[in-house]
Amino acid sequence: MKYIKETSKTVDQAVADLEKSIIANQFGVMHIHNLHATLNKKGVPFEQQCQVLEVCNPHQAARVLKDDMEMNMALPCRVSVYEKDGNNYIGMISPKAMLSQLSDSEALKEVAEEVEAVISKAIDEAV
Repeated sequence: MKYIKETSKTVDQAVADLEKSIIANQFGVMHIHNLHATLNKKGVPFEQQCQVLEVCNPHQAARVLKDDMEMNMALPCRVSVYEKDGNNYIGMISPKAMLSQLSDSEALKEVAEEVEAVISKAIDEAV
């Protein structure tokens, strides 16, 4: 259900490399949430680094929404770069696994497989 790769890079470097890889693979980064910075800014002590990239391919998103508008709640895809137990990781929840829980549509299954292949490749390139 999860696709996670360990990286020897810092969280910031892994985020920068992941963003480049996402763009090179025809997706876009819509936003980056820095959970470490946000929580600390709100007065909640949080030591671990964690950044979440919202990524999307507009053509794939349109295919999903055309098939089932309620799938807007599952978009965009999220890829996390985070620190855990002194190591850094890049990971995502499998689009195939997630959409299979939300829909029986063969069209959505096809899109999820395509999206997962591309984002997995981008993660592998960024590691």
